[in-house]
Parts: sequence; structure tokens; C-alpha cells
Amino acid sequence: MKRPRPRPRPRPRPRRRPRPSPAPPARAAAALLAAALTALVALSGGGPAHAFTGDNHEDITRGALPWQPTTLAQMADARDGAINANDKRPYFDLGPLHCDNADYLAPRHDPHYPRTRDEATTELIACVGTSVARFRNAVRAADGLVDADGRVRADQTDLSAPCIWDERPGPAKCDVLEQLGRGWHQLEDFYSHSNWSDEAAPGAVGVANPPGLGRTGVAPFFDIRRYSGMKDADWNREVRALVPEDLATGCYPDFDSTGVKPADCEGRVAHNRDLNKDTPASARATTGDNFRHATAGATAEITRQWNAFKDELLAAHPERGRGAQMVCALVHDDPVADCPAG
Repeated sequence: MKRPRPRPRPRPRPRRRPRPSPAPPARAAAALLAAALTALVALSGGGPAHAFTGDNHEDITRGALPWQPTTLAQMADARDGAINANDKRPYFDLGPLHCDNADYLAPRHDPHYPRTRDEATTELIACVGTSVARFRNAVRAADGLVDADGRVRADQTDLSAPCIWDERPGPAKCDVLEQLGRGWHQLEDFYSHSNWSDEAAPGAVGVANPPGLGRTGVAPFFDIRRYSGMKDADWNREVRALVPEDLATGCYPDFDSTGVKPADCEGRVAHNRDLNKDTPASARATTGDNFRHATAGATAEITRQWNAFKDELLAAHPERGRGAQMVCALVHDDPVADCPAG
């Protein structure tokens, strides 16, 4: 979904005081991830936009989440919401954070295509893995929303000052929203960047007009909650078994899962030219109802992911209703008042 060129950063807002307790394991993992991402993009130059616009991400996310207005804005805002945090550097230039570079054409369409099905699926698995890691982090961070007796912690759920999406420890609610937003962004992008739900234009199928799968349901290989409880090798194998032969996302000259930045996408199904449905005016979006199908698929996906996250909290924290209180604290703008302990 169309990623805007980075804009000049606004003057930093005063940072909230971090939680006094030690950073949870999720933060250590996030720090390692951030360091790896920074290392990858240190060599990167700028590039053209290549994702749903922030406005489209906002519309999709608002359509998927039944949250109260302030909390929803923190997640969905087109410029400053957590759902758009991956569209800022260093995350902007990393293909797995946008489900890029899983391009492929079967031999019946192009017997000399320069990528194998296995190579393309490896890139898709990298995309899925970023969401699995963020889901695990969000579950850990949610434990800070309530105390041991299930009472909402005011200092950890107050949104009177905006959250800052910089991977640093902050109030638990901001931490959860950041992890979810950074994990959901690429799932939304998948429906724009792939041929999962679209159709090809009339004429010959090939590099400039890849086949469309025309799927109407959500992708089965985004079972993020279940994967979060599995060994990575096990869910990797499952994803490989579920990927359709003709599935492709577009090649884009950002860093792929190996840390390599393609010089160009010549001879490959290109994101910008051939496949994206980032706006209604994108070339692929003008065929049939492709743009609407992409946004509908992304909206259904985020609804599924939110329901799965709720289910995980309820299952992981049944004691004294803590899981239910965590869910309530995430949905409500004033959870101390709206989520009294039972």
C-alpha cells in the first residue's frame, strides 16, 4: 500500500518516562531486530514509494478495529499511527516488512524466469516471520497493562500524550500498539502487493501481466497466532505447503531477506509496473475490481489478527480475569474508568 516518500521529521515530542521495571524479553528482541534493520539500510539510498498510501492503511485499519477513537487514532492515523510506522526509515527500505520480492512465474508462463518458486516462498516466509515476532512481543508487552489482581494500571494505559514508535520502552499500551502495528502493516501490504485476490488484465499472461489468483478469503499462511506458539522451522514448512504455485508479490529494489538490495527488477514481475494496487490509479488496480478486492482482503485480515490477539490474551491470562482486562484496556480510551476489576 503506497508508501510515501519520508517527510522531514517533526520536532521530537517530550518522551514519556519509561516503566521503572526492567525491559521485558520482547524489548531485547525488538532491540536486536532494530539493530539488524539499521545495519541493512545503512547502505541504502532513497527510493520511490511502493506501498498502500498512509490514507489507505488508515481506512483499512479503522474498518477492521472496533476501538474507541483516541486509541484507534494512535493505531491507524495516516501520518503518525503505529500501522504506518514501517513506512518510515529504517523500516521503509526492507522488503520483508512490506511483503515485497516474492515474485515468481511458473514455467508455463515463463520458462526462463530468474527466480524459483522456492526462492519466492522464502521471501514470503520472511514477511510472515516479521509478524510472528511482533505478535510474540505484543503478548509479552500486554502483561504490563494490568496488575497481578487484574486492575488496569493507569500509568501504563494513559494516552493523554501521543505514543512514539521508536522501539524504546514506554507505557505498556504504546508498546502493544507499536508491536501490533509493525506486525500488521506487512499483512495489509500483502493484499496490495500480491496477486492473491486480483485478476490479470486481458491478454497474454507473463512478466508484465502476471496471473491473478482471484482468492476471496484471507491467506491461510497468515495464521500468526498459531505460528507464534510453534517452532519457526515447523511453521516455515507449513507455509511452504500452503503457498499456491502461482502466488507472487512484486519485485522492488529494497533489501530482501538476505540483506541484498536488487539493482533493478528487469526481467522480473515488478511491483511498480506490474502488480501493485496501492491506489485506484495503479495499473493493476484498474483491471476489474482489483483495488476493492485488495482493500477488502486487507481489512478482513486485520479483523482476523485482532480477534486472534484477543484470544491469545484470554487464553494466556485467565487468572483473575487478567486477559479480559488487557483486552478492555486496549480497546478503551479511559480503561481505568471503563474496565473495573471484577
